[in-house]
Amino acid sequence: MESSRQDQSECARAADRPLAELFERLGSSPEGMTAAAAAARLRERGRNEVAARGLGWRTLELLRSAVTPLVAILLVAATASALLGDVADASIIIGIVFLSAAINFGQTFRSGRAVKALQQQVSPTATVRREGSWLELPRHQLVVGDVIRLGAGDLVPADARLIDALDLHVDQAALTGESFPADKGATAAALTATGPESLALVFLGTSVVSGTATALVYAAGRDTAFGDIVERLAARPDETEFERGMRRFGVLILETVVFLVLFILVVNISLGRNALESLLFSVALAVGLTPEFLPMITTVTLGEGAIQMAREKVIVKHLSAIQNLGSIDVLCSDKTGTLTAGVMSLASSLDPLGRPSERALSLGHLNSFFDTGIKSPLDAAILARPIADTEGFRKTDEIPFDFERRRLSVVAEKDGVHLLVCKGAPESVLSVCSSYESETGVHPLDESARERCAATFRGACAQGLRTLAVAQRQVPAPAGYAVADEKELVLAGFLTFSDPPLDGVRESLAELRKDGVTVKIISGDNELVTAHVCGQVGLPGARLVLGSDIERLSEGALAAIAEQTDVFARVAPAQKLRILRALKSRGHVVGYLGDGINDAPSLHAADVGISVAGAVDVAREASDIILLERRLDVLHAGILAGRKAFANVLKYLLMGTSSNFGNMFSMAGAALFLPFLPMLPTQILLNNFLYDLAQIAIPTDNVDPLYLHRPQRWNIRLIRNFMLTMGPLSSIFDFLTFFALLRFFHFGETLFHTGWFVESLVTQSLVLFVIRTAARPWASRPSGPLVATTLTVVALGSALPYTPVARILGLAPLPLAYFALLAAAVGAYLVLVEVVKERLMRGMLQEAQSA
Repeated sequence: MESSRQDQSECARAADRPLAELFERLGSSPEGMTAAAAAARLRERGRNEVAARGLGWRTLELLRSAVTPLVAILLVAATASALLGDVADASIIIGIVFLSAAINFGQTFRSGRAVKALQQQVSPTATVRREGSWLELPRHQLVVGDVIRLGAGDLVPADARLIDALDLHVDQAALTGESFPADKGATAAALTATGPESLALVFLGTSVVSGTATALVYAAGRDTAFGDIVERLAARPDETEFERGMRRFGVLILETVVFLVLFILVVNISLGRNALESLLFSVALAVGLTPEFLPMITTVTLGEGAIQMAREKVIVKHLSAIQNLGSIDVLCSDKTGTLTAGVMSLASSLDPLGRPSERALSLGHLNSFFDTGIKSPLDAAILARPIADTEGFRKTDEIPFDFERRRLSVVAEKDGVHLLVCKGAPESVLSVCSSYESETGVHPLDESARERCAATFRGACAQGLRTLAVAQRQVPAPAGYAVADEKELVLAGFLTFSDPPLDGVRESLAELRKDGVTVKIISGDNELVTAHVCGQVGLPGARLVLGSDIERLSEGALAAIAEQTDVFARVAPAQKLRILRALKSRGHVVGYLGDGINDAPSLHAADVGISVAGAVDVAREASDIILLERRLDVLHAGILAGRKAFANVLKYLLMGTSSNFGNMFSMAGAALFLPFLPMLPTQILLNNFLYDLAQIAIPTDNVDPLYLHRPQRWNIRLIRNFMLTMGPLSSIFDFLTFFALLRFFHFGETLFHTGWFVESLVTQSLVLFVIRTAARPWASRPSGPLVATTLTVVALGSALPYTPVARILGLAPLPLAYFALLAAAVGAYLVLVEVVKERLMRGMLQEAQSA
């Protein structure tokens, strides 16, 4: 393997050699690699990934999630117990620990495999030439020697030497920090520098802004220039709200565990009890308090959510994004493709004064035909109308589109005449025009004429029509054209396009509002068009803010205005980013829906980046969620699935913290007055294992509508209050049980352990049916699997004292009269919990919704 990497490094250093020599060194040709050679190289050098992680790494990660630090302490304690001769207890402890870990591992692995299969549907691809044919292959299958094809919007999949290029501009900000795209070329003169400065080399981690190219891969995966940077920096994404909540919950549990364990350990040792047994008892209590199935329950719940979302045509790239999607209360998006179909149709071709004329269409067709950037829906509409006047032209150059100029120019030659044709936003094109043409000839564009031309396109915009201006001028023979050549143009006219609102979008917006999600439209389009379309779908556009207004606002002022405004127009990419950050600074969880090159920064900045299957590579790579269909109702279904997943995780947290804390609190109190330990360490572990087993089906449970109608957020204080209220409530019944077992039944140590083992398991398992819903238990049906697992565990725990393993576990058969007491205690406990829970949970949900 080391020699393979050295070979690749040598190839990387040889990238500035003549192409013929480089092809020979890499064992390739202009026809690409053969399938057999590519497969052999893939086996030899590994996948094209900057941090390749195989089965061993995934297995290790799953084991880490299954074996917690407290479980590791238990294994150490069990080993010490075995060395001191208590082999039976040590074996039981180790058996329970490994059985718990095995279930955790199995469930997590199954869920992870299902999610991975879904993610494969939207995995990044590259266009590769193999044996003379162009193929779309998963990007990780690229090998050194592959010939690849690049186009606007593509992420460069590996380090490559350009074979040919046409007007290629590449964004190299990830490598160089430069904000402006680099102009690349395949000529020998372009090899005057090495590294990102080389004009003939393109690199992994960069993206194509405009133009096309073919290139020869000379370095892949960790051997690329970007691979070293990725491995050094290990760019971990910002902590998501879900991860932040899990971390805070972990701190809460840790604080409680440390206090209780130290307290019980000190009390038992001060009472003169066996030090090792006291240590085992304390550690077992710590495990009993810790919801060690939380990683598995979380992963499985989110995995189930991902599968359900896939049925709704929503693919999740990162599981934690599911909860974040359920938490969003603001969704930002462009209007095109969200409010409208995004399928443009050409409405009219007008001269500068608003009269019908084919001149603008003829020149617009020429511009769109030769444009090598991403073809917009407007280009598609223009090219759908065949024009004879464009025949015989040959492209000689291009001035690519950028979001500051908001226009694009191509230079085409015919019969020795070079014509620069500019197409773009009317305001932008008009600013570089000095005259206009009509059926009577070319006229100066004085102030009066300029105002008449502006009135033409404003009138079209007011009707909701997208409008482009088209201008032209003859230029000298090719000499490397630049933006400075876009001057003294002759305005040829305007092209208007219709893009009607989507069917059902008004209803989708109303449903989102009803479920607590505000949709904000952030458009680069004209304010007249934006206001017209928003008015058609019921979005309040009375308060509309322009990009030029945003430029003048401070961060604080923008935050206040962004919160109150639902429609923004003429917004540049950098201004989109400011709006998102302003909303986040006000405590909102923000989703951003985008599919273009300029959307990547906003997708990164949002709490949830949402793209579509047909988006450019850059946008898909930056997103957390990918919609297979760009429709608001599809996204709405995904949001509800995210809320359901979070609600089920919350159920486990509330159950685990309240019931476990109650049991541990009871044991801490009992240890003060009982002449023996209230429960053996192995019994605590078995009780905790069976209780967790009863909850393993929580991910399948039904969810109250109350959880779905508002965004749900982490609130650790409310979880703590629930734990500190419900825990002591269960302890009251535990102490009453202790009293009955000692005073009325006169149980000795073994029967006391058995009676409390059964009572503890039955009450904390059955209370799940009360706590799982904020409604009355009989008004909200639990899922079938949850009912089955819970009742099975209750039956198993009750039967254990009568089985052959009872003696090994320190259990003994209970008299029938005990079960009459158990039935009465459980019934009374569930009724009391329902009374307290209703007030507590409704208050909790209301506070969470207003947070």
